[in-house]
Amino acid sequence: MHIEKLISMANDIADFFNAESDKEVAAEGVKKHILRSWDPRMKKAIIKQYQVNSEG
Repeated sequence: MHIEKLISMANDIADFFNAESDKEVAAEGVKKHILRSWDPRMKKAIIKQYQVNSEG
């Protein structure tokens, strides 16, 4: 799966949980959804992308 698609999917999940007024609860919801629903390869790819982009 292309990283652009994974980023889009993660953003869609975050948009869903954005209705939650408590942002910590929202972040936990995003985390739980990704951990529960995403294939390990998808999780590895999005983490790698985050690490690459946060180095600079």
